[in-house]
Amino acid sequence: MKNKPENPSQSSRRGFIKESALALAGFYIVPRHVLGGPGYIAPSDKLRVASIGVGGMGYSDVSGVFKSGKADIVALCDVDDTRAARARKDHEKAAYYKDFRIMLEKEEKNIDAVTVSTPDHMHAVQAMMAMKMGKHVYVQKPMSHDIYEARMLTEAAEKYKVVTQMGNQGSSGDGVRQMIEWYNAGLIGEANKVWSWTNRPVWPQGIPWPSTPITPPADLDWDLWLGTAPYKDYVGNLVPFNWRGWWDYGTGALGDMACHIMEPPFRVLGLGYPTSAECSVGSVYVGEFQRGYFPDSCPPSSHITLRFDRPGKEELEFHWMDGGIQPTRPEELAPNEIMGDGGNGVIIEGTKGKMMCSTYGANPQLLPTSRTKEVNVPQTEYRVPGGDRGHYSNWVEACIAGHGSDEFKKLSSPFSIAGPLTESVLMGNLAIRSYDYRVPRPGADNQFDYPGRNIKLVWDGPNMKITNFEPANQFVKRTYREGYSF
Repeated sequence: MKNKPENPSQSSRRGFIKESALALAGFYIVPRHVLGGPGYIAPSDKLRVASIGVGGMGYSDVSGVFKSGKADIVALCDVDDTRAARARKDHEKAAYYKDFRIMLEKEEKNIDAVTVSTPDHMHAVQAMMAMKMGKHVYVQKPMSHDIYEARMLTEAAEKYKVVTQMGNQGSSGDGVRQMIEWYNAGLIGEANKVWSWTNRPVWPQGIPWPSTPITPPADLDWDLWLGTAPYKDYVGNLVPFNWRGWWDYGTGALGDMACHIMEPPFRVLGLGYPTSAECSVGSVYVGEFQRGYFPDSCPPSSHITLRFDRPGKEELEFHWMDGGIQPTRPEELAPNEIMGDGGNGVIIEGTKGKMMCSTYGANPQLLPTSRTKEVNVPQTEYRVPGGDRGHYSNWVEACIAGHGSDEFKKLSSPFSIAGPLTESVLMGNLAIRSYDYRVPRPGADNQFDYPGRNIKLVWDGPNMKITNFEPANQFVKRTYREGYSF
């Protein structure tokens, strides 16, 4: 049967509807940068990622982001060609650079996000440059080397409306969420004391800087590796791991582990800036009864005490111990039960009881541990799919959805949370460095006083300033080497 010819009125009406539909489509289909603003990525797109530092933990970060299934690695950067080789093989189409500044400038239009997995002293300058370009960032822990850097990164994340995440993957685990639910249910009452500890360092600390420089490996750009730090000749036993024990580059046992271990009680108790810090450190002896003084190196062990004011509540006392120092074993723990995971852990003491966990907030337990199976509280906290293994996807999904989205609100460790946590961690290092600050003793040859000892440093968090010992403030912020800015 032949179709009847349309009458003019039907044709005009259908043409109007068709034209209207096209007009509406033209109105709604707009460029992604217009729709979502800076940093917005259309849901149908994959996240285009550039990675700075792609050996060691950097390789794990690149792989974790890629395995989310929603990201493409389009550029790689590393100062060490040998350590970068595995990532370059996995992502053969990715452009490769040695200088992050050149990479970000050349790839600015080709990338949406950046991962930063370099030594601690480079985190802030690399993340800040990316954020100023409107790029989302994932930064390994600690998110900065200095307190000032942590504050500036936190403020920049909000200013530039980018999606951020620190690489403390335990914050995406179920353990910390379980502890929040237990605490909010009142199972241990009001917390008044926290104990946290680690068996780190497992690298040299409390040692003199090597006296004999050597030639850097041919595949390592030593000048770029130094980056913001003062220039020094290359020495052995530093790269790729033992830099952690030197203040110019690393942040010691605190920087390595506290973002994993202090994070659960920090989140459970909703802590902000500490109000004071004090410490003691382990001694290193050189010769008979002589304490070595090595101010360039982190100490072999330390005990930090931070205090936090909480409006309407008792002041919280927060202890950190490293180098194998541990708190007194709780009487609620049976003789054959492991405290934490043996070498690391957390105990939160409350007015009605205690709870404990391992590194990353894993294996949360009420004490005595028999209570753990006896209680059942409602699940109120969001669980990240895959737990700590979903930490990368947690960030990738939020980057794709954009700043302020529902996925953004599900982030485990955005800078709004990671920033104050990092500042508290680094406050411990400020106390350590103040403890070892020395001045010549008047009228005595080769004798010194240590005015930063036997003192509780009072911290003005909003203004980032120690109010009762001015020399301590030199450790709030570093001066960068020429060629690097923040």
